[in-house]
Parts: sequence; C-alpha cells; structure tokens
Amino acid sequence: MSFVDRLIAPLSSAARLRNGVNLLERGRAKEGVAEIAHAARSGSSEAQYRLAQCYLDEIGVPQNVIEAVRWLTAAAGQGHVDAQFRLALIYARGDISESSVANTPSTLFSHEDPSQAAAKEPDFCTAMIWGRRAAESGSSEAQALLGYILASGPLALRDLAEAETWYQRSADADCPQGSLGLGMLRLQTATDDDSQTKAASAVAKAAAAGLPNALTLLGALTQVGIGVARDLPAAAQLYREAAEKGIRSAQTCWGLALLNGEGVERNVILGETWLRRAGLGGDAHAAALVGFLHAKGGDLAPNYVEAVTWLERAAELGHAGAARALGQLHLVGAGVDIDPNVAAHWLRRAAEMGNEASQVDLANLILSGQGEPEDHAKTRHWFERAAEQGDLTAAFNLSVCLAQGVGGARNEREAATWLRRAAEGLPTAQFWYGRMLVEGRGVPSDEAEGRIWLSRAAEGGLVDAQVMLAEMLVNGRGGEKDHQRALDLFRKAAQQEHVGAMFALGALYDGGHDIPANPWLAQQCFREAAERGHARAQLLVGQYLARGLAGLRDESEARRWFEAARDQGVDQASLELERLVTRAKPDGDDERAVSAA
Repeated sequence: MSFVDRLIAPLSSAARLRNGVNLLERGRAKEGVAEIAHAARSGSSEAQYRLAQCYLDEIGVPQNVIEAVRWLTAAAGQGHVDAQFRLALIYARGDISESSVANTPSTLFSHEDPSQAAAKEPDFCTAMIWGRRAAESGSSEAQALLGYILASGPLALRDLAEAETWYQRSADADCPQGSLGLGMLRLQTATDDDSQTKAASAVAKAAAAGLPNALTLLGALTQVGIGVARDLPAAAQLYREAAEKGIRSAQTCWGLALLNGEGVERNVILGETWLRRAGLGGDAHAAALVGFLHAKGGDLAPNYVEAVTWLERAAELGHAGAARALGQLHLVGAGVDIDPNVAAHWLRRAAEMGNEASQVDLANLILSGQGEPEDHAKTRHWFERAAEQGDLTAAFNLSVCLAQGVGGARNEREAATWLRRAAEGLPTAQFWYGRMLVEGRGVPSDEAEGRIWLSRAAEGGLVDAQVMLAEMLVNGRGGEKDHQRALDLFRKAAQQEHVGAMFALGALYDGGHDIPANPWLAQQCFREAAERGHARAQLLVGQYLARGLAGLRDESEARRWFEAARDQGVDQASLELERLVTRAKPDGDDERAVSAA
C-alpha cells in the first residue's frame, strides 16, 4: 500500500478497498474484510462485490449467503456485471435459502455430477432478470447461464431458439459453459447425423477447455458413436480425465470400463476401487454395482457381508435394484439372517420406487403370508393397475388376490374373470382356470372346457397341468379316456421329478388299463416314487418284493419299505408286516389305483 493510500484511506473508499485487498493477500483476513466493508458501505460497487465474495467463501467472516446476496444486489444494482452474474447463479442454484453455495443443479457451472446434487428450489425468474442484465452487458458466463434457464428452466420461461442464440454468443466468446450448453441443446434437437456432429463438436470444444462435465458427456458420445466416431479407448480416457476431476458419474463409467476391459486393459481391482470412490461420493448406481460385484462373485470372491453394506448404501440413495437385491438376500439368508419381514421392507422400498419386478416379488411374499397388513391393499392395487394395462402376469396375480381375499374382499367370480384373461398367454393361468372350471369355483362347472385349458397348459410344459390332465384322461372326466396319452403325460411329468407322476406310471404299468402290463416297469416306477417319500408307492414296492410280482422276491427289502409306509400312516403296511412275520402269502387283490395324489 502506497504512502498516499495510507494517508487518504480513512477518507477514500477506493483506498480502503485497495488496503483491504492487500490485507487479504497478506493473510490478515479480518482486518481486510473490515476495510472492504467500510468501502462497501460507502457505496463502492467493487467493494460490495468483494465483500459478498468474502461472505460466500468464508474469508474473514462466517459464511452467510443472505448477507452475500444483500451486497451482491447492491453491487448489481449499480451495474456491476460480475455481481449480476453471481447473483443470477445463486438464484438459479437455489442457494439463497441455504448455508452453502455448493452443488449447483446446472451442468454448466458445476464440477459435480448434476444427477447427484442435493435437492434445492431455484428461483429462475429472479435468476433470469439478473442473468439477462449481465448477459446483455457482455458476460459470456452470464450468457451461458441465461441460455441454460431458457433451455432447461421452467416451461413458462423456455425458449429454445433464444437459448441457442445466447449459448452461441457465449461459445463464440470461448466460454466453455457456453460451448457445453450449445452442444447439449443441439443434441436434444438433433434430427440427423450432421446436427449430431455439430452438437458433438461444441461439446468437444468445452471438453478441450477441461470442463469436467463436458469430458464426461463427450466420453458418453464417443462410447456409442453419436456425432463422433465410436472409439472405446478415447471414451475411456475421457472418463478417466473427468473421474480424476471428481465427477461421480465419470468415476462410475471409468470403473465400469476397467471392470469390462472396454477401451482399456481389464483391471477388476482398480475398477472396483473407482466404483467405491463414486459410491462413497453418493452415486447410487456405483454403490449398487459394488454390491452386485461382491454378491455375484467371479473375479472377486463372493462376500455377502460386503455386498449388503454397499447395497444398503445404494438403496438409501434411491437405487431400486439394490433395494430389491437386499430383499432377495434377506429371503435366502445370504450375508444376513433370513428375515421375511426385512425382505418385505426392502421390496416395499423398491416397489415404491417404481420397480415392477419388486412389486411382483413383494406380492408373492404377501401371498405366502408375509409382509405388513398395509402391503396387502397396495399389492392388489399394483396388480389391478398393471392388469388393466394388459399385463397378463399381473392379471394372474390379481386373480390370486381376489381368490384369497388379499387386500380386499374375497371374490372367486371376479378372480375367474381375471384368470381367464391371463390364461390367454400364461400356462400357469391356463392350469388354474382349467382347474376352476373342473371344480366349479367362481364359474359353472364344465369339465370338458376345463380339460381344454389344462391341455393348453400341459402343452406349455406346466407339470401340474400334465398330471391333472393325465388323471382326467385315465378316468374319462371331461371327455373320452385316453390311457396312452395319459402315459405320455405322466412320463413327461416324471422326468421333471413329479413324484405323483412316477407313482401313476407304476399304476398304469401294473395292469388293468389300456396299457400292456409290465410288472418290472411298474416296480421300477413305484421304487422311484418310494425313494422320494411317496407313502403308497412304498407300500406297493414292498408288495412287489414280498410276493415276487416282478420276478424277484426279497422279503428283507420288502420289510424295509413296509416299515417306511407304516411310519407315514399307511395302515395296510402294518398288515403286510404281520404277514411277513407269519410267512403268510395272501392271494387277495392288491390296492392299486391310478392316481398321482
């Protein structure tokens, strides 16, 4: 500070301002702010602007956005262009009611991923007033901000043509934000390759200036080949540059590139590290990816405890897929205790975020008797809404709710109506609709029609339909008997481990039907069912062995099967055991009937 300035400082606001700035530069912040404040109160617009900066940046005074705005308004009112721009920016970001000026929602003036910014309530109308003043005075940054408001602000303020004009003026002045805004606007309105190329060129200009969000966007364009040649190595490098500048979305993309080896040598450990960094910074997608990576295993050993930690972080940040995964982990007990109630909590969170698969998962959990009472009505509402839009799976689940009285009154007639609609495309619905027709539940009994629907479900590969239809073909319910077709259906179901079908095959081969008797095959089928716990099959395989009906007699093994059947409550097995003890050989008819029950 000159000798003259020291002499006139008590009187001159300009001298006080110079003295204050000098003190700030020398690290004497409080004294410097005091000098600047004197000059500001004397009406110096530059001092008012500088004082506002001190309040915003917490230099020599506590951070105070309200006080900063007061001084910026005073300076802006005197035509101070930088003050006008800064004031417009604060209103556009919604910082006027906050204690911090960080995390702007605008991609133009932020070094942060806009999708992760804290929710604020911008005042775009006031921002537009001050932004236009600064823009018309030649501020290239204000021109970019005005373009942003006109392009992305409230609908009532939008004017894409004027937005492009201001973006272009800003870009022509070599403002990176103007170039980025121009590129983003052109991408939104691009209709051909030429317009996409122009848009990408504007984004590239902003990226060349080092603007982090421009690097990220150019990386995305380069990755898929929009407006520029597709170049995975170049895209990866752009993501890396933006990631190192702190852009969370770029950190996620760079981590994924490393994980998948896209444009860069594959490095799972480093990729996971970058995803962790983004996740810790608040990127829900990155946190979910870390969770999925540890849950699935592969290159990294499965670590469900770690997976749960990251999935919970992602779910709390609003990632529906992570919430659903947590629900599934709590259902199977992977990394956590099995707890259907906690599972229902996470599935409910995911469902409320709009995840349709979670709505179905939660509904199925509720139908099994879990979940909270208030979930029932929601579940029925979700199914009804989706069913009315043509979702056949939802129509089926709605029919289950109606049939069981979940979320409302029980109504089998209405259940049958929705089941009929679902049966147009779902084998499961075809089976249940056919069964309702056969049993006369919700609709008049019609075994012939029921058999038709069971046949469709059986052709669709539904095992229960194959078995029920086969039983009707054996007994002639709903139409003519057809034992050969029944045999084929039972065989298909048995191949899919349906124990009742194995027993029924044994009964058909046992004789008394339109199938040639084959005692050896009958015994084999009964044995397969018996080994899987079928009580009557255990009785019959015991009878075959005790009497040598298939050619081989083995009373010791027969006794073992009779005991197994007896332990399951089959009274006939106790009689058979007594006969073995007395070595009696009864000639009476055996208990054999074709049934998959």
